[in-house]
Amino acid sequence: MSTDLARKLRRDATDAEMAMWRMLRASQLAGAKFRRQRPLGPYIVDFISFSHRLVIECDGGQHAGSSDDAKRDAWLACQGFRILRFWNHDILTNPEGILTTILAALGSP
Repeated sequence: MSTDLARKLRRDATDAEMAMWRMLRASQLAGAKFRRQRPLGPYIVDFISFSHRLVIECDGGQHAGSSDDAKRDAWLACQGFRILRFWNHDILTNPEGILTTILAALGSP
């Protein structure tokens, strides 16, 4: 079921998710391979680089102060993943800043 949901999420991506995917796809960012809308345990993450243990989430207003996101982040951290969360507005208006942050995360363990 989560695979079907992940496929639907890939098909119905938001503008911010599409912009992020253009930045991450084809290993063009420091050679890191990212996958999008990937099931991981009980969750589906927006973007993930397994080799760098990095998850990137694109958040809209519904995520402000979300306790579900805190639980999800805690679970992902227990699995050894680092999480970067970006607001959709920032992705669309400040892609250079987003790329700088991601590159810094890719360069650190």
